[in-house]
Amino acid sequence: MEARRHDPGAYLVTAEPYYEPVGDEVALFAAAHARQLPVLLKGPTGCGKTRFMEHMAWRLARPLVTVSCHDDLTASDLVGRYLIVGDDTVWVDGPLAAAVRLGAICYLDEIVEARKDTTVVIHPLADDRRILPVEKTGEVLRAPPDFLLALSYTPGYQSVLKELKQSPRQRFVAIEFGYPRPELEVRIVARETGLDAGASERLVKLAGMTRSLKGNGLDEGASTRLLVHAGKLMASGVAPRQACTAAISQSLTDEPEMLAAVDELVASLF
Repeated sequence: MEARRHDPGAYLVTAEPYYEPVGDEVALFAAAHARQLPVLLKGPTGCGKTRFMEHMAWRLARPLVTVSCHDDLTASDLVGRYLIVGDDTVWVDGPLAAAVRLGAICYLDEIVEARKDTTVVIHPLADDRRILPVEKTGEVLRAPPDFLLALSYTPGYQSVLKELKQSPRQRFVAIEFGYPRPELEVRIVARETGLDAGASERLVKLAGMTRSLKGNGLDEGASTRLLVHAGKLMASGVAPRQACTAAISQSLTDEPEMLAAVDELVASLF
């Protein structure tokens, strides 16, 4: 019986990802990593959590194993499984087991979307034991000092049935993310898209208008990510109003009345 392992080089972030610190999140994450404490990132969608993780993996020179959680994600998907390859039975590590073996940072994005049996698997990794039992092989993987488990979720976005339970929450150091203050968000949009300051400022002002509509017709306002999408379209020659409709309005809602309202905001600025 063979076992297939992962190449650490495949998970290294080799070039510095652009990230603008909003608060003390960089120092806090680095301290948690040094003290072998798991980290929970919480904040609205599109505010930079994943980019932050890429930046920290680069800064700490650790491989980054990212898993996008979903309803069909099983414990076996995370830990690993036996596969038949030709005449051989091969054990293939899942991303969580691979991250433990490599001493990597394992980032489980939107953890509340995963099945309950999946979240139970992480419990012994997220406390003082720092172990991952692999039931199918009988192994108990002990996390090396450089291993770090990080989760993210978006408070209020999921249903009540999918809120993060206290059992996992109280194992983690929590870092709260929000949208950058306007002047910083303008700099981010300009840097990411190549737009001038004036166009970037108008996009950020549009975002603020849509965010004020959260709970009043919109589930969420425009994220920094959506502003960057719109800005990239504009920088490619797409007319500003068309770019904002495609990247922002249509992404925020399908309701005709709210679409019209957001498009009116766009028209007032562009």
